[in-house]
Amino acid sequence: METIASPLETQKLCASWRAAGLKIGLVPTMGYLHAGHESLIVKALAESDRVVVSIFVNPTQFGPKEDLDKYPRDFQRDQSLCRSLGVSLIFAPSPDDMYPAGFATKVAVPSMAATLCGRNRPNHFDGVCLVCSKLFNVVGPRKAYFGLKDAQQYFVLARMVRDLNLDLELVPCPTVREPDGLALSSRNAYLNEAERKAATVLSRALDRAKGAALGGQRDPKALIDLIAATVAEEPLARLEYAQVVATGDLADVSADLSTIDGEILVAAALWLGQTRLIDNFLFTPPEARR
Repeated sequence: METIASPLETQKLCASWRAAGLKIGLVPTMGYLHAGHESLIVKALAESDRVVVSIFVNPTQFGPKEDLDKYPRDFQRDQSLCRSLGVSLIFAPSPDDMYPAGFATKVAVPSMAATLCGRNRPNHFDGVCLVCSKLFNVVGPRKAYFGLKDAQQYFVLARMVRDLNLDLELVPCPTVREPDGLALSSRNAYLNEAERKAATVLSRALDRAKGAALGGQRDPKALIDLIAATVAEEPLARLEYAQVVATGDLADVSADLSTIDGEILVAAALWLGQTRLIDNFLFTPPEARR
């Protein structure tokens, strides 16, 4: 396994692999790898000849009061995990490597970035689109792998890839959870013991909403109310949002429709102390599949 910081050196190595007819899989990460990242890497290894894992805490997707400086990092542990799994290359650039002096380009999908998490993180998805477009150009993967815990990220990037005619496939992968249901996230490391125990309210709230949808509830506002009521049962939790959107364009279904008639994303974010957690589920009414 190689570890390279230079975008140009990485680009040259990946180009040589493609010239040899090898298929490259890319797993973009900000490091501090956990079992969720591992599941992406394992899937990429099964479908690719060479797997590249990028490790880069991307400053352009953090707001001025967010956790860029304290975001958890453990590069040696990440290297060990990637090596043990059989990763071919870690691409680990510095901010100066990715955004040299004078950098001025922006990449955005404004309509899909303005909803859900984007309402309170107005520049976040612009930063995600920018860094991923650079990663795709540097590595040239045939496939790139993303966990659906960050479902909005996946749908925004899928639109960017389609709109820019990029020659790659984005592969959505299921959310990996702790035994008690909490979605794995690097930010879970911020939680103290009481907050960690309380954090299960998020998956529990979404499970209740999913159960209602499976039981025939088609009113998006009723699903949102159920999530809010469940989160309110936990004194340590503060709900930031609960929203039902269409997966195609992330349009707010609860604002436009009184009934669910196609594939939806039901997503929520909450705060436990200074830690923000997100989770979601996808749902398509059986009657809409016919």
